[in-house]
Amino acid sequence: MRGTVEGLETRHPIGFLLPALYQDDDFAQRFTSALDAVMAPILATLDCIEAYVDPSLAPPDFVEWLAGWVGIELDENWPLERQRDLVASAVGLYEWHGTTRGLARLVEIYAGVTPEISESGGASWAASPGGDLPGSADAHVKVTVRVADPSAVDVGRLDRIIAKAKPAHVAHEVEVVAE
Repeated sequence: MRGTVEGLETRHPIGFLLPALYQDDDFAQRFTSALDAVMAPILATLDCIEAYVDPSLAPPDFVEWLAGWVGIELDENWPLERQRDLVASAVGLYEWHGTTRGLARLVEIYAGVTPEISESGGASWAASPGGDLPGSADAHVKVTVRVADPSAVDVGRLDRIIAKAKPAHVAHEVEVVAE
C-alpha cells in the first residue's frame, strides 16, 4: 500500500477509539487498521517534530527545506555536516546582516577563507567644523577573496550571496584572485 512504511506501527490505533459497538466488529477493525498503516508515518513524524526542525538532527532533504525557511542558499556540493552548520548558524548571521562583519562571515562560510572587504564607509564625521567628510559619497563595497584555485569558487553564487547580505542601496563588486 502506498503511503505506508513496512513494520511501522502506530502508538494510537484508531480501532480502539471507536465506540464499543464497533470495537468488536471485524470489518470496522480491519478498515481502521488500514487507516492506521497510512497514518503511522504522519504520527511518527509529529511525535518527533523537534528533530525535524533541528538542523543537526533533521533528515538530509529536510535540511534543504530548513535552509529555505531561514533564507540561506546551500551548496549541494558541500558535505551534509557543513550544510547543517550553515543552517544552524543562520540566526547568528542575521544579527550582523548588512554589516561588514556579517558580510565577511557569510563569505567566509561560502568561500572557506576570510575575505578582504573595502567599503566607502558608513557613518562619518568631520574632524573640524566645516571640514570635508571622510569616505566617498557613493556607497560601494568591494569583496576580494584570495584562494589557491579561483576556478573552485562559484563567483555567481558568491555575487548573489553578497547582493542579499549587503544593504540594497550599496553597489558591490566581487573579485576572486589566486593567492
